[in-house]
Amino acid sequence: MVVKEVRKAVGTATDKFSASGAQAQELARSLMQGQGKEQITKAANEILRWSSRNRERMVELVRSEVSSQLKTLGVASRDEVDALRKRVRELERAKGARPAAKRSTSRTSSAKPSKPVAGPA
Repeated sequence: MVVKEVRKAVGTATDKFSASGAQAQELARSLMQGQGKEQITKAANEILRWSSRNRERMVELVRSEVSSQLKTLGVASRDEVDALRKRVRELERAKGARPAAKRSTSRTSSAKPSKPVAGPA
């Protein structure tokens, strides 16, 4: 629920920093009144480049802040979780154990039963 809201907010914010070709042409026309078509096209292309750079910066800023907050909270990254999963698989193979996901939920011992102890007769 929260993730959807964050994505929506970030999407809205990045849309504000991202002009379409038509928007860039319209803005360039309004700023370059009286100029030739070539000058307007040049200005529109510059607006598009500026818009793209700002969008990239905004996305990087949000990613950086989210990453920082997750580290502060102690949440493991995907890479860290993947590394731990890999290590668990390696340890299970080394012990000859089946993968944890395939184990049954019953609590049976895999140890061999011990020999019965002879009691008083």
